[in-house]
Amino acid sequence: MKAVFLDRDGTIIEDVNYLSRFKDIRLMPLAREGLKLLKDCGYKLIVVSNQSGIGRGYFTEDFVNKTHNLINEMLDGLIDKFYFCPHRPEDSCSCRKPKTGLIDQATHDFEIDRKRSFVVGDKETDIELGINANITPLLVVSSHNEELIKNTKAKKFFRNLYEVALWICRKDSTV
Repeated sequence: MKAVFLDRDGTIIEDVNYLSRFKDIRLMPLAREGLKLLKDCGYKLIVVSNQSGIGRGYFTEDFVNKTHNLINEMLDGLIDKFYFCPHRPEDSCSCRKPKTGLIDQATHDFEIDRKRSFVVGDKETDIELGINANITPLLVVSSHNEELIKNTKAKKFFRNLYEVALWICRKDSTV
């Protein structure tokens, strides 16, 4: 099975820095269209996200689960599964990106073929996650992270999830 592992904030929804109110959830431009295209090309869509706001006491795990349900409703149910790390960076857990614990769990749960999969995100930790997990990493670049283009380890970068999806589906059809 092939999958696209997606970061949440700044990739699927706007990054509002510790999202703690449902009313602040807004999809990124062309996110739904890009995810639909990936789904139509046969990819499992799996979100992997650091949610240290839980460990910091900003919000609860229940709030994050409800947020994910709401996001998936906004996306017409396109996301197959959400995985998240609730720990703070100093907790040194195995699930906080760029460590691979979330991807390890997802690849086990869904029997994912890493060679046929991709990691997509808007931060260098997402790119490092892909590298660490031996999965092709792709960077989504917008006005909030344009400086990453100069120093990213990503081999490809795109303006939105729709551009990512077009590239992945074209590449997939040539294999």
